Amino acid sequence: MPLTNQQYNFINRNYERQRAVNDTQLEQRKTEVYQKIPEIYELDQKIISTSMEHARILLDPRNSRQISQKEQLDTLHQKLENMKSLKLQLLTDAGYPQDYLEPHYTCEACRDTGFINGKKCSCFRRQEIELLYDASQIRDLLNTNNFSHLSYDYYQGDDLALFQHAVATCKNFINNFDSDYRNLLFYGTVGTGKSFLSDCVAKELIDRGKFVIYFSAIRLFENISSKMYMKEQSEQLLDALYHSDLLIIDDLGTEYATDFTKSHLFNIVNERMCNRKAVIISTNFTTMEEIRNHYSDRIFSRVFQHYDMLKLTGTDIRIQQRRNG
Repeated sequence: MPLTNQQYNFINRNYERQRAVNDTQLEQRKTEVYQKIPEIYELDQKIISTSMEHARILLDPRNSRQISQKEQLDTLHQKLENMKSLKLQLLTDAGYPQDYLEPHYTCEACRDTGFINGKKCSCFRRQEIELLYDASQIRDLLNTNNFSHLSYDYYQGDDLALFQHAVATCKNFINNFDSDYRNLLFYGTVGTGKSFLSDCVAKELIDRGKFVIYFSAIRLFENISSKMYMKEQSEQLLDALYHSDLLIIDDLGTEYATDFTKSHLFNIVNERMCNRKAVIISTNFTTMEEIRNHYSDRIFSRVFQHYDMLKLTGTDIRIQQRRNG
């Protein structure tokens, strides 16, 4: 899902503001130098007039003078080079760096335009990713919940095998995200890494420029309910829920189950399936039967048919950490 027009315009305004700052700072540097070295101001005026003469000759090939156009242009070009060289000498003799009177850019690669040869510069991509992190609503979580903090130390035996399989499935999900439509459902005992792995996937995909949004189940349905009668906000929320590259629903089953929540859950799961947009769900239900009993058969059939089911078991990692710490 690309940036919204609002997000795109926000980034462009950032570039406009930076270019304005660059221009202001350049004028301030010029004013300072002109006051201290008046000869440079005079040279700049001569350079401007000589450049205009150069352009005039270039644009008017019908020259009646005996000297050829090429000779005139060569003479003016040499004159310009001499004046620029003298200007640079005066500047450095006064203790200024050579580029002091040149524009300074935050990004030299694109010169603060955001694009290089019509393609987004890396600095534009960085701003995109920052906006994607903000939109995901889990920026702080991803500082710790990522693959660099992954540990197998809290698992043994069958629990370890299940966790290793889940990690491998997550990495395969990430690496084939654009070519292989998949969904993930983490289920099993409390505190065994289900939300952690969801967040690991989120970080990797956001860093690749994907639009990822996260909701706990409780907050998801609270948001839908609170915005139902606010047309614009409701449409924006549903657009994100239906069309974001990845939707994460954490702690499914903690919400108060009603016809309202079941209906909206089905709509979200079904709509995203139709749009081939991925979903990751985590729940503390420990069996498929519990999920079936809690929700309708039609929701269960959608999940069972189109999701990789990843069960995690073991002792709550937070309890283990408290024991060890």
